[in-house]
Amino acid sequence: MVELPESHSGWTFVTNHARVLAAIADNPNVRIRDIAAHCRLTERAVQRIISDLEQDGYLSHTRDGRSNTYRIEPDKVLRHPAEAGLTVAALLSLLVQDETDHGRSVGTSSAARFSAAR
Repeated sequence: MVELPESHSGWTFVTNHARVLAAIADNPNVRIRDIAAHCRLTERAVQRIISDLEQDGYLSHTRDGRSNTYRIEPDKVLRHPAEAGLTVAALLSLLVQDETDHGRSVGTSSAARFSAAR
């Protein structure tokens, strides 16, 4: 199970779409339930966000039995004109934590693995 972050109140810098995308980048086999818990969203909200991301070509998935494996399109450019030219990979390099931050074994960070998979 994913460790839950502390609760917050007020505004934040990162959108729910970016949070969901970062959770998937950190683990392409993550369950919707775990994304929802980590991002403090409902499972239905996560499903809608994943649908949005797939519909616009930022994300795709393959089904293997009861689980999904997600694939992020790292070269896709962000939607807002203020981020013209900024790619999904660049965004995720800021959002996906290094494995050492999670207390895992030392090695290649999730962001580095993500960039290398491009």
